[in-house]
Amino acid sequence: MPQSRRRFSWRLLVPALAVTLAACSHPLTVDDIVARHVAARGGADKLHALQSMRATGTVDTGGGKVGRIVREIKRPGRIRLDFTYQGMTGVYAHDGEKGWQVAPLQGKFDPEPLPAETAAAAVDQLDIEGPLVDWRAKGHQVELAGQELVGGKQAYKLKVTLKGGAIRTDYLDPDTFLLLRSDVARPIRGHMVDLATTFADYKAVDGIQFPHSIVSQAKNRPQKVVITVEKIELNPEIDDARFRMPG
Repeated sequence: MPQSRRRFSWRLLVPALAVTLAACSHPLTVDDIVARHVAARGGADKLHALQSMRATGTVDTGGGKVGRIVREIKRPGRIRLDFTYQGMTGVYAHDGEKGWQVAPLQGKFDPEPLPAETAAAAVDQLDIEGPLVDWRAKGHQVELAGQELVGGKQAYKLKVTLKGGAIRTDYLDPDTFLLLRSDVARPIRGHMVDLATTFADYKAVDGIQFPHSIVSQAKNRPQKVVITVEKIELNPEIDDARFRMPG
């Protein structure tokens, strides 16, 4: 074949291949995205094997207020968050049936039940795996709401409607499929506040990826809460009494 005809054939072949490859590719579905997210975190088997976990670190609420924080979660649906600042410890906890708190910074030094709406709005925090794992079996709904720029990346935007009706929006990194940000409305001091929480500095602990930098901020407000995780323990022994309201 003459050289000129060979060059002509390649010129036709290259665009033809491009069209063929484009036809073979397809946009990712919700199931594709969630599956890659679960795999990126360490896989369903490792996440299902989690029975309890404890994270410790520091929390900076601004204005020089830096305290210690301990977050414990245990199946089924138990959580306890301790925040210690200047010798005083606040507690937010849920025993799987009802929530309670101790809020010394608000002048409340004795344990008291959490308002029902506060406990209901935070139900997603009780799930040690996170609501995206086995979301259909848990009765949640997940919808792909397009992509949105987060941290310089066109993140996948997932609308997560929890079984109880609460809604959160998760933004997944298009490269790693790890969680970049989560938006949710929470009741704070009697008012619903839109919170945006960003996650970064992921590190593997026993094969599971966890963010070690967490920043929470009410939308359109300058104040931030910055949590720096120093240690994560998987499947530690935690007494059930830790989650029950004293008395």
